[in-house]
Amino acid sequence: MKFSSIIPMGWTLAQWRKAYSESASPSTLIKNLHKTLKKIDASASENCWISLATTEQINTQLNALEQLLHTHQGNIAALPLYGIPFAVKDNIDARGFETTAACPSFAYTPTEDAFVVKQLKDLGAIVMGKTNLDQFATGLVGTRSPYGKGKNPFHDNYISGGSSSGSAIAVARGYVPFALGTDTAGSGRIPAGFNHIVGLKPSKGLLSTRGVVPACKSLDCVSIFALNTQDAQQLLNFAQGFDREDPFSRPTPAANANKPIKTLGIAQNPSWYGDEQQERSYLRALETARALGYTLKEIDFAPLFEIASLLYQGPWVAERYAAVGKFIEENTPDLDATVKQIITGGVQGVNGQNLGTAADLFHAEYKLKRLMRDVDSIFTHVDALFVPTAPCFPTVQAIINEPILVNSRLGTYTNFVNLADLCAIAVPSNSRSDGLPFGVTIITPAFNESSLLNVAHQWQAQLALPLAPTLLGDAKEEQVDIAVVGAHLTGMPLNHQLTTRGAQLVEQTKTSADYRLYALAGTTPPKPGLTRVNKDGQEILVEIWRMNSKAFGEFTKEVPRPLGIGNLTLIDGREVKGFICEGQAIDKATDITAFGGWLAYIQHNASQGK
Repeated sequence: MKFSSIIPMGWTLAQWRKAYSESASPSTLIKNLHKTLKKIDASASENCWISLATTEQINTQLNALEQLLHTHQGNIAALPLYGIPFAVKDNIDARGFETTAACPSFAYTPTEDAFVVKQLKDLGAIVMGKTNLDQFATGLVGTRSPYGKGKNPFHDNYISGGSSSGSAIAVARGYVPFALGTDTAGSGRIPAGFNHIVGLKPSKGLLSTRGVVPACKSLDCVSIFALNTQDAQQLLNFAQGFDREDPFSRPTPAANANKPIKTLGIAQNPSWYGDEQQERSYLRALETARALGYTLKEIDFAPLFEIASLLYQGPWVAERYAAVGKFIEENTPDLDATVKQIITGGVQGVNGQNLGTAADLFHAEYKLKRLMRDVDSIFTHVDALFVPTAPCFPTVQAIINEPILVNSRLGTYTNFVNLADLCAIAVPSNSRSDGLPFGVTIITPAFNESSLLNVAHQWQAQLALPLAPTLLGDAKEEQVDIAVVGAHLTGMPLNHQLTTRGAQLVEQTKTSADYRLYALAGTTPPKPGLTRVNKDGQEILVEIWRMNSKAFGEFTKEVPRPLGIGNLTLIDGREVKGFICEGQAIDKATDITAFGGWLAYIQHNASQGK
């Protein structure tokens, strides 16, 4: 294969390794990617990057990679991240890049990589740039930055999530296969849920935070964004390591059991803040969990919500002030007003409520200890929690209208995790009916990452969702969903007409109960005809495939009469493009509606030897 013209976007770790095993060079692929990212950054308004690597920075890293390979006697296998690009949230130090924490007047140039960045670079990884964030990692929205709001790849009107907005966008757009973020109250999970990617928040101290601008130093975690759960697991293994110079670093307990997860705890009467799309998507996710064999058990989340309230309504707000409060008091013009309000609240009180004295911090610690007894009790009844990553998906305008209130709602199922010493992974679920991403999060006590990832792997395999870049396609091209019902289904003879045009399977679902299905006479290969009826209809199995508008136009040219493309109504009320059939063809066709779909009909015929 010739790699000189390939732009390696949307690749997983396995695809990068495969390219190098086929004689591709980092110099070629990284430089191709870098040129493309510079063009995108110059023309787009995604506000993904704060500092995209310069040509000099790329060349410096490529030269260092060559030297690193030399020290390993040319053995690429000794460098599992050899020549693989990644992005770093701009509150994490990377040598040669400024660290801004999304505040230009705060910027400094570190002389060393953060511990985690060095771990990855020592295995061959290449830093492509530093990414945007909610200023000082204060927010879950991705809009609190003087470098611009993070643009959600799925819809401009909706937030990207924060604070690790740029890192999530970089992975979702396929610019890099993975990125580092940070997570204090959900910043490594909310953006994953809003960008159709994986977000892993490890146990506190499992990944060193040395070289990270602190938000709440005792709670901060470095998080990992990836395209799939297998990559997330590998990256966790590569990035972790006990760091004696980080007082919060913790080695994995030797006796850690990582017990199997069988029972999932779900909240009683969860709040959705009026977002019915999120609610419906979560109910669908619960059905999937049951189908996978998990037992779902309603539990009282009250102790967890009480812990969450301590984070922003108690003395832990003062820890944010301890980190950067003195700088905030300088009142530089590039401070975000909401961020300033929150951080100065660490000494002035939040929403007019005085946080009290040092003694009140101890009282809060005592309360947390008491609540943790209840949390321990929860995990005697369930193996893990299974929650929506976010209870609502706000628009940018909603954040403008109520910046603190809406942000606090986003943290409903994330704010308690770090204070309660839990670990979590956010994974994509089936998209909402409006096309926006939806995600769920699995949560367990600390140091159970293996158990979490086993569930995440199973979830990913069951849903078989397309990865974010292939789901998104070219952001400049309109994407079209089409429902296929017969010879174009997965495994059927004409499915190649979709896959060779870059179409991606989005989901398997059903039509509304307004259709009848017929086996058409004299078609090669055999094809069905779907017709809409006024009565006596039935739900029919379909697959939804997504492709760009150009590919869709080419595809429709191959659709022969009596078939055509029209509008279909799905079981959840969505209208999509799909196959329809001319009425006169039904006269000689066989009614197969009772089978509920073409696959069941084909399987029936095979069992009958037809």
